[in-house]
Amino acid sequence: MDDYKREWANSRDKLVMAVVGLGFPAELGEQIAKQLGSPKAMERMMSYLYNVKPRKAELIVDEMLAICSDVDRWHAKKESEAANARYNEILNYGFGAEDDM
Repeated sequence: MDDYKREWANSRDKLVMAVVGLGFPAELGEQIAKQLGSPKAMERMMSYLYNVKPRKAELIVDEMLAICSDVDRWHAKKESEAANARYNEILNYGFGAEDDM
């Protein structure tokens, strides 16, 4: 098992324990971990669980969806920045020497 998988599994286990500690089934924690996908997102979810201590599963799922939405927005922003950088490079330097002939 590589380091990332180990980190992911460790974060998943901590998240499941946090969900179970609030009185919810472990399956809810496992599904939330699967949907969040990254250790950083799971850490953010655990912070929410530890600080807010929600009493309804709906609140946990709502926060999971908000975190997923933020992650998706971040990915879209990074893709846009990369495309914009490439576009500016083309404007400044052209497509390359063979295309300028």
